[in-house]
Amino acid sequence: MYSTLNGVVCLTRAGDLMWASDFEPHSDVRHGHRPGCALSLDGRTVWVYRPDAMAGRGGGDQWVVHDADSGVDVARRELETVGHGAFHHLHPVDGSIYIDIGEGQDGSVILRGTSGADSEPEFVTYPWQDRCLIDLAPSGHQFMTVDHGQADVAFHDHPNGDVLFTLPVEAFGYDPEDSFVEWSGGYLTEDTAIVTLGGESQDEEERFRYHLVDVRTGTLSGEFTVEASNPYDLGFV
Repeated sequence: MYSTLNGVVCLTRAGDLMWASDFEPHSDVRHGHRPGCALSLDGRTVWVYRPDAMAGRGGGDQWVVHDADSGVDVARRELETVGHGAFHHLHPVDGSIYIDIGEGQDGSVILRGTSGADSEPEFVTYPWQDRCLIDLAPSGHQFMTVDHGQADVAFHDHPNGDVLFTLPVEAFGYDPEDSFVEWSGGYLTEDTAIVTLGGESQDEEERFRYHLVDVRTGTLSGEFTVEASNPYDLGFV
């Protein structure tokens, strides 16, 4: 399964075409919009983000749910976003799907979709336009966001989004004038998350530090050594 600038394609494990769905009308805009897709946890539905506003299709963005076997539309949510792209995050237990839509300098919008075997998909929009979704805990009981302006990291209860605790740059011992929370990191274990702090050294070279946070207590647990020059090379399974 993959998306292109003008459609989504679903393949069998052997690589044979199952179905394809074109985004109409066709867009000739080549840059600034990147559709995305994700298969639900139960394999029954495909969730597709369409950045139609930036693609110049004459309407707003859409989040479309397809039947995974046939490609038939199951649900369609008209969004109030003008996004460049989005990241899907599957909840590991209840099958709901989070989506983080990036609107460039205008911020980031987080939604959650739910779909039961015998029920219509439902959509919830969280009341922030200034937080980026970074990761879900392995059990899915909470999730991690970073301020779009990179001033802090926050941990939220699933599914309501209530803030459990927030850690600003100062909590890690850095000056917010020359340091920031990077849009990376995530849950190392159920009880521990990695938060990335970035900034510049005195010789103006980029520096990154990786801090462990005990998500049960909201306290720092020391630094974590990472053999990576780029914080986005830090992967989580």
